[in-house]
Amino acid sequence: MMTISYEIGKKLYLNITNKCPCSCTFCIRQNGDGAYGSDSLWLEHQPTAEEVIENLKGRDLDSYEEIIFCGYGEPTNEFDILLSACDYIKSVSKTPTRLNTNGLADKLNPEKGGCAGLLSGRIDTVSISLNSPYKDGYMAVTRPIYDDAFEAMLEFAKSCKSKVPNVMMTVVDVIPKEDIETAKALCEQIGVALRVRAYES
Repeated sequence: MMTISYEIGKKLYLNITNKCPCSCTFCIRQNGDGAYGSDSLWLEHQPTAEEVIENLKGRDLDSYEEIIFCGYGEPTNEFDILLSACDYIKSVSKTPTRLNTNGLADKLNPEKGGCAGLLSGRIDTVSISLNSPYKDGYMAVTRPIYDDAFEAMLEFAKSCKSKVPNVMMTVVDVIPKEDIETAKALCEQIGVALRVRAYES
């Protein structure tokens, strides 16, 4: 049975795709099959929106503190499924939703004409992986398929700021302290929060 949703503490995580335009050096999926004790997050096939919603129907969504799109892939790689799942969640529950993303939604979905606007009213928090405050460092760590990924990620963060209630960027605590300080300054310039995440091996 595929793991489309899994629990960590009082939060529900949604694993809607294994596709990703990045190959981050620290990605947890390079070290195993699951996260924090979950079953394997490698999907047998790309689930449909109907399969994701059917899975959600088996959960008491109001019992969670937060519902988070984060699995073994980039959720915005299947943007229409993401939106459909959000619409279902919002129709049956008041539990806040969060999107953990690499911020490349607009590169992945150019036909949408701006993904941030479509997240409005559907996602309560967007958490974007900054990884490095410098393009060279970002490209080396994130290894995206797009040459302009760094710029696209920053633009996405800026566009989300006016569309989504809470926007943050994240770095992993393995980067130098001076880079973390530079990342803080960059986030302040954009007008979003910075979260420093612990590295999970």
